[in-house]
Amino acid sequence: MKKDIPFLPVEGVTMAVAQEKNEVGETIWNVYLLNRNSYNLSNVLVTSKGYGSKFDGERQQTSVLRHHIPELEANEVAMIEMIDPSVFHLYNEYWVSYFVNEQVFDKKFIFVPESIIEENLIFIPQLSLKGILHT
Repeated sequence: MKKDIPFLPVEGVTMAVAQEKNEVGETIWNVYLLNRNSYNLSNVLVTSKGYGSKFDGERQQTSVLRHHIPELEANEVAMIEMIDPSVFHLYNEYWVSYFVNEQVFDKKFIFVPESIIEENLIFIPQLSLKGILHT
């Protein structure tokens, strides 16, 4: 049963939304999972969805996307997906679960509406890009 599974706190795993230039010089945004630990993460599952309200107050929800990464090495990064600026006004939720040895870990990372903006960009050394880091 779920109540019998010990869920330890997630440490050293973060999400980032980073701004980049594509091959024709246009600005694009990508979502990354960063493993800042000295050990590997295995069987990593990431679900992503957006939800909230449109500018006129009507409810809006995106599709749920699922991503699987068999192994994320120590101090490595995985690009999860591209994210369209047209959903930055929504809550953008990333639910990450993974195993370390036989222990399961999970955490939700939620980028709140209008938090993914130029003014909030910081340099993220592990990506060598500017972005929004969520710990």
